[in-house]
Amino acid sequence: MAAGGPRRCRRLEGEAARAALANADTLLFDCDGVLWRGEAAVSGAAEALERLAAAGKRLCYVTNNSGRTRAAYTEKLRRLGFPPAEPRHIFSSAFCAARYLRQALPPGAAAYVLGSAALAAELEAVGIPHLGTGPAALPGPAPADWVQAPLEPAVRAVLVGFDEHFSYAKLCQALRYLLRGGPECLLVGTNRDHRLPLEGGAGIPGTGCLVKAVETAAQREAFIVGKPNRFMFDCVAQEFPVDPARTIMVGDRLDTDILMGNSCGLTTLLTLTGVTALDEVRGHQDSGCPARHSLVPDFYVDSIADLLPALGQ
Repeated sequence: MAAGGPRRCRRLEGEAARAALANADTLLFDCDGVLWRGEAAVSGAAEALERLAAAGKRLCYVTNNSGRTRAAYTEKLRRLGFPPAEPRHIFSSAFCAARYLRQALPPGAAAYVLGSAALAAELEAVGIPHLGTGPAALPGPAPADWVQAPLEPAVRAVLVGFDEHFSYAKLCQALRYLLRGGPECLLVGTNRDHRLPLEGGAGIPGTGCLVKAVETAAQREAFIVGKPNRFMFDCVAQEFPVDPARTIMVGDRLDTDILMGNSCGLTTLLTLTGVTALDEVRGHQDSGCPARHSLVPDFYVDSIADLLPALGQ
């Protein structure tokens, strides 16, 4: 963690790498673009995490992806050769959203969900009734029909995650729940990631686009549980005795991973295997704008594999 003055990012190697890792008890890893790309592990990443685990480091995984359950993440880690992980070490935006609603909703209250089966499963795991997942059609040919569709009386929250079935029909229903409940009906989003990068420079719209659509219709702002909101780090801290001064956040996105780490007083480490290039870091670093300085990591590596020399054999 930078101490005073503008944050300066430097390569993590040699003695600096050995000192940073020796001072850390816990490492928080983003997954996509850090540990793997698609279904292929980043070269050397599994070996680096094996050595970190062997050195007694606590490894946790913090991801804005709401499309997998914690059990699915533990299985993917196993399949790609990473150290064994328990579901309690996985902090996805789906799990954190379920945790937030469990705390915020009264007993028996339900959520209208624009999201995946995995998001629904995490709600079920904490006992929150839900509806809305899967495709939906408008209930008639005219707007007068659309506002007459039945509403579930128990709904006290609208939860927006990544939803491949997002539609005008769902947007209408979400707005109706929010208008009916007013401020007492919670509006929660899993994250604001606006674009999801794919191999070869392609991309698809992210959850942030869906959250913005609901916010615009409802004319109110959603509470976001995922990075860079510190709520995700608070979920980790409630599960494990984490000392921010002895924790490293490892990620590939400045506006989520690095911003959350910096906001929470963690040491931040950027890997260049994902969406961020070093020129972007330098642009923020040299901008003279304090807000942009919060996006600057303490350190960077080309890949997690670059940590291997500092970890020994």
